[in-house]
Amino acid sequence: MDQIKTGSFIKELRKEKGLTQEQLSEIFGVSRRTVSRWETGSNLPDLDILVEMADYFDVELRELLDGERKEKKMDSELKKTVLQVADYSNEQKRKLTKRIHILFIAGLIAGIIYMVFIFTGNSDNCFAGMCQGFMFGMMIVGTVTTSRYASKIHEKKLKLLRRLKKQS
Repeated sequence: MDQIKTGSFIKELRKEKGLTQEQLSEIFGVSRRTVSRWETGSNLPDLDILVEMADYFDVELRELLDGERKEKKMDSELKKTVLQVADYSNEQKRKLTKRIHILFIAGLIAGIIYMVFIFTGNSDNCFAGMCQGFMFGMMIVGTVTTSRYASKIHEKKLKLLRRLKKQS
């Protein structure tokens, strides 16, 4: 937080209201010298006075502390963008989770079929071998996608896809 910037902002707000330092000091119950110290940035108002000041000048406390006005339009646009990104991210996670569930179920079914082949004594069957391979493959995919390396793998995949798009 820049005290000098905050002080300049307090001075700007005071002048917008057409007040002198003396009048502002009376409003907040402090001396004129204290207001002068606020405006030069050598001191900051106490928290309770800052809250009152934000209400009096009709600014957010954050704006007062930052020493500048925040554009409401920019804030609403930023909020809208953040919400859109969050929605997109949630949609991507939902799709990925759905794919993982489908693969898990397929691997589970392949495992059950393989167990049936084992119990019936037909584990030498080509189809049983395929079920066994698919089941182990899904176990590996599940382990990788739920590990901490999944996001790194996803990023590398996206980079590779972008590179392929540029080449074509």
